[in-house]
Formats: sequence, C-alpha cells, structure tokens
Amino acid sequence: MEHDLLIVGAGPAGLSLARALRGSGLRTTLIEQSPLESLQKPAFDGREIALTQHSAELLRQLGLWPRLGDENIAPLKDALVLDGGVGGAQSRMRIGHDLSPKSELGFLVANHHIRRAAFEAAMGDGEGPAPQLRCGQQVTGIQTDAQSARLTLAGGETLSARLVVAADSRHSSTRRAMGIAADMHDYGRTMLVCNMTHERPHEETAWEWFDHGQTLALLPMNPDPVSGRPRSSVVLTLPHQAIQPLLGLDDVAFNQEMTRRFDGQLGDMRLVSTRHAYPLVGVWARRFVAQRFAVVGDAAVGMHPVTAHGFNLGLRSIDTLSKALISAHQNGQDIASPQLLERYQLVHQRAARGLYMATHAVATLYTREHVPARWLRRGMVELGERFTPFKRAVAASLTGLR
Repeated sequence: MEHDLLIVGAGPAGLSLARALRGSGLRTTLIEQSPLESLQKPAFDGREIALTQHSAELLRQLGLWPRLGDENIAPLKDALVLDGGVGGAQSRMRIGHDLSPKSELGFLVANHHIRRAAFEAAMGDGEGPAPQLRCGQQVTGIQTDAQSARLTLAGGETLSARLVVAADSRHSSTRRAMGIAADMHDYGRTMLVCNMTHERPHEETAWEWFDHGQTLALLPMNPDPVSGRPRSSVVLTLPHQAIQPLLGLDDVAFNQEMTRRFDGQLGDMRLVSTRHAYPLVGVWARRFVAQRFAVVGDAAVGMHPVTAHGFNLGLRSIDTLSKALISAHQNGQDIASPQLLERYQLVHQRAARGLYMATHAVATLYTREHVPARWLRRGMVELGERFTPFKRAVAASLTGLR
C-alpha cells in the first residue's frame, strides 16, 4: 500500500493529526474537498476559539502556537456568567483566574488563524516529510476489511491504506458511510457571530449572559488595531427566524441593536467585521471506531459552544490517537488493530462523555423560557457564586488542567 493513513478532511483537526504524525515514519495523506487556496489563506468566518491551557500546550508541542502570532492571541483571565433580563436585576457568578494555577484561564484565537497555523505546521518545513495533500477531492465510497481500508474518490480513483481517519466535521459523510450512527440534537437556535468594538473595557473577561429570550456571549480580544478601542467577539443566540433580519441590517442599525441588546453595559458598540450565522446542533457519534476506521474532532463529538470545549476536546482526540499510532508503529504493531482502536475509543469517550452531557444539559436549560426554568437558572448562578469549590472546579474545566 502507498499509504499508512488516509485522513478525510483537512480542517484544523485533520491537519493537526497529520502534523502530530510527521517524523513518525507513517505515510500520511490528507483528502480535502476545498481548493488549496482556501487552506493556505483561510477566510475570516466569525468564529473565535477559546483555548484551554492544556490545548495551548498541545498546540506548542505541534508547532502551531508560534505560527499564530502574538497579536492574534488574546488572554482570557476571568469568566462571568449572568442570568436575568435587560434592565432588571441580574444574578452573577465570576470565575477568576486566581482559582487556577495560571495567570489566565485560557486564550482566545480566531478560527481562521488556527486553520492557517495548522496548515503551515502540517505542510511546511519541519521534522520528517510533509504529508501528501489531495485538494478538490471528494470521497464517494469507503470499504474496509481485515487487511486494508479503501477510499473511492469522485473521479473513480481508489486509495488503499492501513487506517482511515474521518475529520470531516460533525456532519461527517465518511462516518455515515461506515455505518456509524450519531445522536444529533438540533437546539432550534442559530448563533450570529462578529467582532465589535465598545467604549468600556472588557477587562479580559469572557461573558455568558443568559438573558430572557436571548443568549449573549462576549469573548475579549486584543484592542482594535485601527481605532485602539476595546474589541470583542460577540455571539448572539436566537431562534433562526429572529437572526435573519439582523444579518440584513445596515451597520448603523446593527450597532444600535447590539448596544441595546447588551443593555448599554459596554457603551456604544461598533461592528468591525463581517457577520456570520451558524445553526446550533450537538452531535455524539455512537462509536468512535470501526474496522480500520476512527473519527476525531467534531466527527466524533460536536459540542454546543456554550462551554467552549469543542475544539479543545477535538485536540484531546488527536493527542490520544496520534500517540497510540506512533507507539504501535515504533513497536512494529498494526496501527489499526482492534485492540488499539478500542483503547482509543475508550479513552476519548471517557474524556468526552461527561463534558458533552453537561454541556447539553446547560444548553437545554438555558434555552427554556418558562418561569420554573428561569428560577432554577437564577438559583444555580447564585449558589455557584457562593460555593467556592464549585467555582474552582469550573476554573479547572476552563483551563483544561486537573
């Protein structure tokens, strides 16, 4: 076989896995539908990724961190959870960095910078030969047996390898083609994301505001390079039909609307980026492995963004699988043995299940608008603020440190 490993999807997960395997002696090929230029120069997509301290360390080990650029890395020192309506009394819980061993809970980096850094680290100069990259290629079929895995491309070409790894999003067609079912939960909400400047400082604090009828999030960024004003990534979550009119507003009207929705707490807000909308769907693959096949990243677990663990959890899957593959290869073992894949599945399910279920519970509770749910939400926030061990546990989760 010409390939040891075929990775379907050259997003951050697939590229990070390919980078982790460089220098191992494994012959790796990435297959991606998008054109090469979109990988080399990813466009801004509105999404800002909150990285835990653990994820930052993994990115350093992979060589991505220095490629991000210091100007594109913003510290996340504290987190603030708010519950209550605009203009009314609000319950607050602050998670401070002083509850963790680090000077910040984590970091904020735009998704397109992570994508660019992952491409440069995987395909640029570095340890060992770069993986092969097949862009503009669509996988139309997959078959596996005890000896090999085979992918059929849209043009009719067939590629064989010891192992296929799917890293092609939470709606993975490769996972589906392998007969792996996934539990999907459509939250009936869409998030609008953009960058905005504001008058008052964010104090390097991330907000999650569960307002009545809307959810607002604010992720602190470095100051705007043009105006010097404080700048944040703003996330507004509403039913889908309520998001569409906001996308069509002119900039002046949009600024006024977002200033109003934030109850003027940040002062005058101004749009400094394009606007993007994403439906919120959670995904849990019922299996993470099959015969000579594994899923990583969002193809394994697609998280609701409310707890900011999606990409961080994806990096854990890549770290777990890559170490297992390298160890097996160095010891002359089959990199796709049932025992190896089952161990990977067990470790990653154990790491992911609790986070996924807790995130789903939080997202479900905080989208309900009936009075008992509002009382429960307020009570949880007020109790959490007074119970330091709980806040310390949350800080540990946000940093990714145990």
